[in-house]
Amino acid sequence: MRTRQRAVALEDKAERRNAILDAAEKLFLKHPERMASVSEVAALASLAKGTVYLYFPSKEEMLLALHERHVAHFFTALMQRLAARGRLDFDDIFPVTREHLIRRAGYLELTSRCFGLMDREIPKDTALAFKARVAATLQAAGVHLERHFRLPAGDGVTLLLHSYGLIVGLWQLLHPNERLGRAMKRPELRALDRDYEREIEAALRALWSGHMAGVAKGTKR
Repeated sequence: MRTRQRAVALEDKAERRNAILDAAEKLFLKHPERMASVSEVAALASLAKGTVYLYFPSKEEMLLALHERHVAHFFTALMQRLAARGRLDFDDIFPVTREHLIRRAGYLELTSRCFGLMDREIPKDTALAFKARVAATLQAAGVHLERHFRLPAGDGVTLLLHSYGLIVGLWQLLHPNERLGRAMKRPELRALDRDYEREIEAALRALWSGHMAGVAKGTKR
C-alpha cells in the first residue's frame, strides 16, 4: 500500500512539474524577449507561487529545465529512429532534427537564452549537473549512432556535437532578433539574409557526408 501511495505521489509531482513547465513555455512563446516572473507562471499553471518555488528555485532554473525537456524529447525521438530496422541515412535522421530542434517553436531562442543564463544567472552546481546529464545522453545517443552507421568509438558523440554546434551557431548568426529588426536588411548585411532552414540542412548534409566519407576511406580514427 505504501509503495502504491509513493508511486501516486511521484506521479502527482511529475504532473505538477510538467504543468509548471507547460505554463513557462506558453509564456516564453508569447514573450520570447523577456523572462516571465514566477508569479506569472504560477497564475497560468493555477498554482500558488510558493508551490512553484518548491520545484524551481528561480525563473532562470525553470527555463533551463524547460530547455532540458526539449532536449530530452529530441534524443528520445532520435533513439527511436535509430532503433528502426534497416539501414538509415542522413535523410532519415534529419527530419527528427527538423521537427524537434529547427522547427520546434521557441527551441533555438530558448537554447540561446539558456547558454547566457548558465554563464551568469544559473548556480554553478545546477549548470554542471545539467551539463553532466546532457553529456550522458549524448554518450548514449553516440553509441547508437556508432552501432548503426559503423563508426569508430567516440565518433557518434563528435558528430552530434558538431551537428549541434552548426544548428545553434548558424541560427544565432542569421536570426534577425527583435533589437536589430529592419537594420538586418542593410546592404552590407546582405550576406546574412538567408533562409535558415535551407542553409542548416545543406550544412548538416555536408558535415555528415564528409564524416561518413572519411570513415569509409579510413581517415577517421
